[in-house]
Amino acid sequence: MIVKKILLVDDDRFILQLICRALVLKGFICFTANSVKEALEILYEHVPDIILSDYSMPEMNGFEFRKVILTDNKFKNIPFVFFTSFADEELMQKGLDMQAIDYIDKNTPIALVVSKLNNILDTIRKQHEKSLFEIGAAAEALNLRSVPLDSPAINGFKLNFLYQTYEHYPGGDFIDFITIDENNTFVILGDVMGKKWGAWFFSFNFLSYIRSAIRLCVFDGNLSPASILNKINRIVCLDPVLGDVLSTLSLIRIDKTTSSVYYAGAGDLPIIFYQKSERKTSTIQSNGLLLGIMEDGLYEEDVLKLANGDQLIVVSDGMIDFEEYEGKKTDYILFLNKLKPVLGREDTYMQIKKKMFSDNKKRAVVDDRSLIFIQKVEEHC
Repeated sequence: MIVKKILLVDDDRFILQLICRALVLKGFICFTANSVKEALEILYEHVPDIILSDYSMPEMNGFEFRKVILTDNKFKNIPFVFFTSFADEELMQKGLDMQAIDYIDKNTPIALVVSKLNNILDTIRKQHEKSLFEIGAAAEALNLRSVPLDSPAINGFKLNFLYQTYEHYPGGDFIDFITIDENNTFVILGDVMGKKWGAWFFSFNFLSYIRSAIRLCVFDGNLSPASILNKINRIVCLDPVLGDVLSTLSLIRIDKTTSSVYYAGAGDLPIIFYQKSERKTSTIQSNGLLLGIMEDGLYEEDVLKLANGDQLIVVSDGMIDFEEYEGKKTDYILFLNKLKPVLGREDTYMQIKKKMFSDNKKRAVVDDRSLIFIQKVEEHC
């Protein structure tokens, strides 16, 4: 079931409660405000799917509220419906000229008000789905991917990844695997700051620089993730387009010959390291700055020697974000504690997929999210 959030704005508390109760019964989450000032305060904490606002209110009326909404890029595309007892055609036209989707008369039965709001949201959702399909088809035709179809096979290692979009929109997360030779594979997980399409388009620029930097460094005999990160960061800082766009990056090299993992990070979340022999879970935090902040990103390298059964998990920040009634929450420790019970098992990857990426978890997703799973296993001949 799709959760729909609505902001109701009216100086009549009785009407607010009446409509809110009816909407809650139909699965809506309602935020109520008795004034425009209160409504704006709520908006900066909770972005609804639709706004239903009275016209006649003290201090600021519905038209003034609409003007404020239209000046803010974060809110201007939220569907806006006027809810009023005024039937003046001139006022109605003025509201529609301000890109309001509809007018609903306060004398309309509550059941019909709810049906109208549902119909508006359903129509918008279907249009979004159509647009997503068309853009997705175009991206597919151009072979534009920020996430690969599969992970490479590495003898002696299990390498898997999980990726989930936010509301079917692509986002800023990008994943790649670059196999240099039979012994060395680079693992890439990044997250461009921003949401949806804007972040998605920039992810290709970052991926292009990362792939080029890795191949150039390898050509020069340099396989150090920290050195590669420094090169990538310098290029990003000089790029006039990407100079104001920030991104995290976790860069890992798997060396099959030594069973070692070389890791450097740029503003990323700590990677999770499980050592089977000690049944110990630890986190490794990189010191590097986000790509693009300053030319010297202070990137350093960690080397981890993996024994059979040891596991590494790399995640984007979407994995630690979740939705509560009060709004979006971020909690890395909570995520880590949820993960610990399944670490060290033969089926760890499948358990993570089941517990964190199943269909019934999608409604709690507030950002696109990615997870890369690496496990040392016995080599086969």
